[in-house]
Formats: sequence, C-alpha cells, structure tokens
Amino acid sequence: MSLVSLVKIKNCRIKHAIEESLSLINYEFPYRAQRIVIKPNLCYYWDYTTGQTTDPRFIAELIELIQEKTEGDVRISIVESDASAMICKYAFKMLSYEKLVKKYGVRLINLSSEEAVRANITVEGRTFQFMIPKIIKEADVKINVPKIKYTVRGIELTCALKNIYGCNPDPKKFKYHRVLNEVIVALNKLMRFNLCIVDGNIVSGAHPRKLGLVMASQDPVALDAAAAEIAGLNPKKIKYLQLAEKEGLGKTLYIPRGEPIEYFTARYPRKDFKKKLMDKAYTILVLTRLDKKLGV
Repeated sequence: MSLVSLVKIKNCRIKHAIEESLSLINYEFPYRAQRIVIKPNLCYYWDYTTGQTTDPRFIAELIELIQEKTEGDVRISIVESDASAMICKYAFKMLSYEKLVKKYGVRLINLSSEEAVRANITVEGRTFQFMIPKIIKEADVKINVPKIKYTVRGIELTCALKNIYGCNPDPKKFKYHRVLNEVIVALNKLMRFNLCIVDGNIVSGAHPRKLGLVMASQDPVALDAAAAEIAGLNPKKIKYLQLAEKEGLGKTLYIPRGEPIEYFTARYPRKDFKKKLMDKAYTILVLTRLDKKLGV
C-alpha cells in the first residue's frame, strides 16, 4: 500500500507543512534534477480564496523548498493549458502567478502553445490519441499540485488524477466530457507525475473554508482515495478512481501518515447530497444542449 501524508498547517508555515508532508512519505527531491515541472490547478479565473484554484503562495513556498533541496541551476516551469472557458495567459496574470517569475525566476508555460508529440493510449478497450507536451515528457521531476473539489460532470471529485486533465494542450476540452472518466485515466497513463502535493489550505466544498491541510503521495490513486474520504465520498463509487486502479496507476488502499484523517473529514465543508444530485442533473442538461448546439 502507498503512503499518504496528512499534515496540518500551523502558524501559516506552509513550507514547513510541505516539508513535513514529504518527509512522512519518505520523499526527497533529486539533488541534481535539472528540469522540474509544477502543475497547479488553474481551472478558471477564480481567486485562491474561493478554494477553486491553487494558491500562488503555496507554489511560492514549494519553489523555495525545491531551490533549497536541489542544485542552484534547476529550471522550474509552472504549466497549465487553455480550456474551453479559460485562456491560460490571463489566468497566470489574474491569479498572481506572474509575480513568481520576477521573484524566483521560474517560467510560466502555456501547454497549448508548446511543442508536443502525438501518442496513442488504450483504456477499457478504447484507443485515444493525444498530443503530449515535450516539456512534460522531458522533465526530470513532475509535481502535481491539485485542489480537493466536488464536481458535477459525472465524476464527483476533482483532485490529483483530474488535475492532469489540464495537461492536455487541446483547448476544446468540452468534447471529452462524454468519456471523461476514461480520458482522465488515459492522460494519467501517458503523463505519469512523480509527486502529488495537495494545497488544502483553503477548500471549496459546499462553500470556501480554511482547512489548513497539506497532503502528499507518490500514488495519485491513493491520494485521491484519501481526498474522497475527506470530502465525504466513497472511493469505491468513483468510476475514474476504480478504473485508474484497474489500469495500474495506483492503489485505493493506502497507509495514512501524520494527522488522523478524521480531523480533516470533520472540518471539510461537505455538500448537501440532495443538492448535489440536482446540480448534477442540471449540468447534464446544460452539457447535452451544448453538445447539440456544437454538433458533437
């Protein structure tokens, strides 16, 4: 079983919590790593205080830790891609990520504008074709920094595995909504990240709340299983999570380290189940109408 750490952020010391979370899973950054990619969740223009996007302060603390633990000439790239309703360059600007370039010398990369290679992958007997950005393919270390969120597109939970959906450089991502579970797994098989660190300082849930959580694991399936439990969901009923385990991406059974998971489960702002069903039904209706309008 894989290790999953759960650490409480104390006295606003985010870097200390990140370092502790990595120590609990016995992870050390490769000292001589030259190219490191960080994938936050910048799904839209929502400020980090909504709990919807990765806090740039969290990424700043992670960058400082990486620079302390590796050789001085390590090249760090923060990556995201355009989406159906989000232009990456505007998200970088509006969400204060451009400040990280000036302070730490990192690069902001729009994957939709980067050189990529074509790749095929089969999931559940279905073959998909995607363009894989070379910057991800060639990185020495790939770090996934997701959020824990509910979603209403038939997958219930957004965390580590779903965050890699944003590494698909195709901006017309709406066309994958009908096979979203399979596509999430396919993209994770094509782009396997070395490390997942959850920014759970502020979470969205039914409403934004300061949870003060840092989670870490090298197994995205195990991490998502723990995240599901915190959000009050059953990992066994999340289709893409079960499919990811079947396809060899990780295990839903895990060994927790650090704070008892019950501490965070009790504090997570859970969504009302009946309202969630209504939201899901409404979203399916909207997507169906959109598909008909676009002819997809």
